[in-house]
Amino acid sequence: MVWVLSYFFHGFSSFRNVSYLRIWIISALLKACEKKLKMNWNPSNNVNFWQQCYEIQRLSRWEVINMLQNSKFNVCKIRCRPPGTEALPQGIVVKMSNLEMRPLWSDAVKNGNPEPSANLLAIAVGIKQKEIVDRIVKKFPSRDFVVMLFHYDGIVDEWRDLEWSDRAIHVSAVNQTKWWFAKRFLHPDIVAEYKYIFLWDEDLGVDNFDPRQYLSIIEDEGLEISQPALDPDKSEVHHQITARRKNSRLHRRIYKFKGSGRCDARSTAPPCIGWVEMMAPVFSRAAWRCAWHMIQNDLIHAWGLDMQLGYCAQGDRMKNVGVIDAQYIVHLGLPTLGIMAENELNSTQVNITQREHFSKSEAMAPSESHKVDNRPEVRRQSFIEMQIFRKRWENAVKEDRCWVDPYQQSVNKSTR
Repeated sequence: MVWVLSYFFHGFSSFRNVSYLRIWIISALLKACEKKLKMNWNPSNNVNFWQQCYEIQRLSRWEVINMLQNSKFNVCKIRCRPPGTEALPQGIVVKMSNLEMRPLWSDAVKNGNPEPSANLLAIAVGIKQKEIVDRIVKKFPSRDFVVMLFHYDGIVDEWRDLEWSDRAIHVSAVNQTKWWFAKRFLHPDIVAEYKYIFLWDEDLGVDNFDPRQYLSIIEDEGLEISQPALDPDKSEVHHQITARRKNSRLHRRIYKFKGSGRCDARSTAPPCIGWVEMMAPVFSRAAWRCAWHMIQNDLIHAWGLDMQLGYCAQGDRMKNVGVIDAQYIVHLGLPTLGIMAENELNSTQVNITQREHFSKSEAMAPSESHKVDNRPEVRRQSFIEMQIFRKRWENAVKEDRCWVDPYQQSVNKSTR
């Protein structure tokens, strides 16, 4: 005990920041002193020990109080706080927001906040797809979904006649893509209250799609990233894994035994398994937080992102990513990216137009002599961005020595 006391007074006193440990040692030493006294131990046999006990008693009366105050300061000092909130009391800090619109006056504040919508539907839209978008939005119950429209053509007022328009969030920026909007307006802290985020294109047929049934399936199956299957008879199918299988609830992999990119039961990597296409993805809250950070600010077409989404599946991408067959859609695949009237092109002063999905039947197309078709340039830019993204991924993997690729062996074994 004499050694412990000597260590405490001569060495441990320098560790002022470990206040709780110091208090614990004082308490233990006090108990040792009390035990010796109760045993009728004669302090005269060891004067040095008695003096140390006296010193500990003095500390217990005064310095322990001071150390407790210092400990409180230290605990507060190391408490994790969001950057920028250090000057505020913790209880007033609101870390997240949502897209719920609030009335200018009501008793809602007195009565408490109403239950917000549980999910988010965000669509990049142009006025020429108004009828298609109207059919999509009407499929999603207002009680369960907040609707957010990204107007890439800058036209907002012409949507006012739709009965749901006033409850939708409208964001307008001319000639920007869905992923440009998503990176800037769907920050994870803004959409953190929503359980699922539907980030859809506008050219989708939803006659055979029920959002509530869809949610029921993905929750039951534990899917973090998913998409509705595509009707192969009516859709433009680019990857066979997205095609609907009849008499099936969902599927997670595809079997392809002919041609290039074969997929079999041993395949463990996209696009054979753990993959969805980017026209109608559905993300869980956690998966979107991850995916949002992977979207590059300057790569607005997001080509190449689909091959890496499995890293955001919150676990095994072979289990947590899937295509829902029981609730399926039609991908119209309107091939007009980059087409715009010549006067529109001049007015916006852009070199490559990124307007999405002009309808053949519903579009009020300009005459052939006044159209500017930049689709080849847009597609070329998309390929360039895909190569840039792949290179950035490769460099990031090389530079981050702390990161371990959970799918490295899978990539080596899989046939793509």
